[in-house]
Amino acid sequence: MAIAWSAGIMVYVSAGQYDSWWFGVAWAGLDFVATAIGSTRDSAIQTVQRCVPEGVKTHLAEAPSSFVKDAVTMLGELERGNEAGKHFTLSAEHLSVPLRRILTAAAAIPIGYVTTYGNIAVASGSRARAVGRVMATNPLYPIVPCHRVVGAGMSLVGYGGKQDARALATKLSRLQAETRGVAGEKDVDVPDGLLTVYPTEWVVNEARAQEERRLRAVEREAERAATDRRQLRLF
Repeated sequence: MAIAWSAGIMVYVSAGQYDSWWFGVAWAGLDFVATAIGSTRDSAIQTVQRCVPEGVKTHLAEAPSSFVKDAVTMLGELERGNEAGKHFTLSAEHLSVPLRRILTAAAAIPIGYVTTYGNIAVASGSRARAVGRVMATNPLYPIVPCHRVVGAGMSLVGYGGKQDARALATKLSRLQAETRGVAGEKDVDVPDGLLTVYPTEWVVNEARAQEERRLRAVEREAERAATDRRQLRLF
């Protein structure tokens, strides 16, 4: 994803604590450039600095400003699952138009729902592969709930840029905690169109069905192996 930036506009970086979490914030003026979570102040700052576009000048602000304090409170509430106070604007000077469109569309996924990479691509005028790359690195967590983005057919696909069993289990666990019993799909307004979202239960149910199919396949394989062993004993 191409990043546009202006060499003369400084990006400031700071971090603040909310409950047991530390949140890193990178901003220019009153616009976000990146946000991130960490277990310590240093880790939050290091993570958010990695999310800042390459080549952009940054300055570490030791004392959090009122903007950072308000941002950290919002980020902490989002991490708790309270989304009523979500508000943000993205830096047009440092983030490209395609990236801002993808992040803004993904940020609109409400708790209790998921959407697909393809749906975000349609809503943002992008491509599913580009959406996947942005979600894998997610430079705007937790404003952008990347765990709510799934593949076609409600498959988990990956989480945090990983596709191993542990990453998928973590993603599924987060989604299970966000089920709200909503009735069906709906369209959410985003700046460039509509984003179709689906009940989180659809993903949870699909994951359960996939696990049941996997277990049945294991049982069938075990039965075939046992049959082969019995037949060998006959000779």
